[in-house]
Amino acid sequence: METCEKAAYRSYVDVLLDQLDAHADRAVLRYLDEDVTGGALRASIYRYARALASFGITRGALVAMFAPNCPDALAIRYATNLLGAATMFLPAIASAEQRAVFVTRMQPALLVAFAQTKHLVPERSGARLAYVGTGPARSRLDMRARVQHDVPVQSRARRDDLAVVVSSGGSTGAPKASRRSFAVYSAMVSAPSPEDRRQLVNGALAYLSQVLVDNTLTGGGTVVLKPSYDPADTLATIEAERITDVLLVEPQLFETMDHPDVDRRDLSSLRSIAHIGGSAPAILRRRAIARLGPVLTHMYGASEAGLVSVLTPSDYLADPGLLDTAGRIRPGVDVRLRRADGRFAREGQHGAIEVRSRAVAQGYYRQPIEAAQKFRDGWCLTGDIGFIDENVHLHVLGRAADVAEIDGTVIGPARIETPLCALPDVRYARAVASADVARGYLWDVVVVPWAGKRVDIARCVRTLESACGVDVAKAVRMAAVQRVPLTEQGKVNRAAIGRLCRDASNAGVVSEERPRASPSAVPA
Repeated sequence: METCEKAAYRSYVDVLLDQLDAHADRAVLRYLDEDVTGGALRASIYRYARALASFGITRGALVAMFAPNCPDALAIRYATNLLGAATMFLPAIASAEQRAVFVTRMQPALLVAFAQTKHLVPERSGARLAYVGTGPARSRLDMRARVQHDVPVQSRARRDDLAVVVSSGGSTGAPKASRRSFAVYSAMVSAPSPEDRRQLVNGALAYLSQVLVDNTLTGGGTVVLKPSYDPADTLATIEAERITDVLLVEPQLFETMDHPDVDRRDLSSLRSIAHIGGSAPAILRRRAIARLGPVLTHMYGASEAGLVSVLTPSDYLADPGLLDTAGRIRPGVDVRLRRADGRFAREGQHGAIEVRSRAVAQGYYRQPIEAAQKFRDGWCLTGDIGFIDENVHLHVLGRAADVAEIDGTVIGPARIETPLCALPDVRYARAVASADVARGYLWDVVVVPWAGKRVDIARCVRTLESACGVDVAKAVRMAAVQRVPLTEQGKVNRAAIGRLCRDASNAGVVSEERPRASPSAVPA
């Protein structure tokens, strides 16, 4: 393995290994309050590469992992790519049956589980199993790695080989698995990143977190790994570790900014709180900036589409009105909006957002039907509705299912959430498409009160009638909750919101005697 001819192509792993060598004596990872130096991580990658080869992993194979946020998971991933094989961090799908179906469809050559994740392994997957920190000795990948040499292993990656498979959030159904070659993925994570960056990663590696880790490490920065998200722990970690960058999906952002510890933690090290999502009310973004400072960076994109647009602090400080937008479309990204009749929208017209760029995935892995629906002629159909203004700023109204036209007005979630979040008793509100359209509901909405306060649902309905019209208020089913239910990825759990709103309706919190609007198609 050490004597094979060095390929002319250099992937992101080659760049990362060079950085680890350059920072051999400096901490590049911090996990459970312990440092991992560049030299230690580099040696671990080489050892795992040899251990994986002993399991039969060669160029073209797929290694899938149920992985916690830990250094070994990252080392195994980089070692796999070093061998020219592809990697995937598997999503922790709640349903054991659906999880088994998903893993079986992916057909990994090797399925790796850790002590923290072994309960996620399906009984029958068809894959060879390997374990880290648990399992029989003959299947212990970490034990094999410990006895291997740590001298360099030459990369077998090729430009067009499959490199990375990334799971979608699965918030609208079963997760999808987008695929990228070494060339495409290496370009995706090669954006400039400062060497003094300290990136907090407390989201599951199966999603965008892995991109942030790769971008930080290839830039020579440091990653602080946390097992999971918690608002108090996030704030404490920013202070203790002098974090410069953190990613929070929108529900997490608003939970963190309203946590009482914000006032007692030193957050002065922060440069950027990146939050993802397309349609958060500007009223909440303004509150985040007031509480956390002008460090909010809004990013719109998807696992399939890559990063599409960015709203930076310099943008909204110059023009606060831009907080209603998803930012300016990035250079090198083409966006077009398709109307319901198939024609493309003109400036200011709404349409279904389609994206083309170097970062767009090359399809779904072993999901041909889903791929045909999502990718067409190099374009990614995001499933979102929006429009582009005269200054080339993208406005995202929400997912197509969450957007409807009532009395000639296009209504997205933010249009409903904004007046509710302006009420003195409401801390946060979230609207999603209702699964009970047959009964006349278009949206299910949960409202979260401020601590020590109680939300008056009847007042919320009257507020919607005043702000959005009676027909919109009629189409809303609402429930008060102490916390918005979230998925593993930190996104809103649509199914759980539907159940909460249905239960509230059945309990008589929302009157069954109210007339309801009929759904109508949005002019996409």
